[in-house]
Amino acid sequence: MNPRLHAELWTSWASLLRSYAAAHGLNSTHHAVVEVSADRITLRVNDRWLRFSSSDMQHSGEPAAPFMLNEDGTVTLGPGHEPAASVAMDIAAEQFARQMLTEAR
Repeated sequence: MNPRLHAELWTSWASLLRSYAAAHGLNSTHHAVVEVSADRITLRVNDRWLRFSSSDMQHSGEPAAPFMLNEDGTVTLGPGHEPAASVAMDIAAEQFARQMLTEAR
């Protein structure tokens, strides 16, 4: 993937996670924080976290699973994770934010 395109998709992914975490936070007693660097994005809620890199994701100390941003604006995750296969970035970000804030209750 073109590095400039990857940078744009990475920034968009972080923005989507922030937006959906804020929206789901309105109905929660918990607050989500999204930390962004050039090579990692971490979504934190209380002592739990969900960390993304350009090739994998990891949830609160569990083993890492494959993760990839695709040129067509979709996200691909490894088997056994929701969303399965390739899903639009906004749908995946909403599901991750909802999951993190719902499980924090």
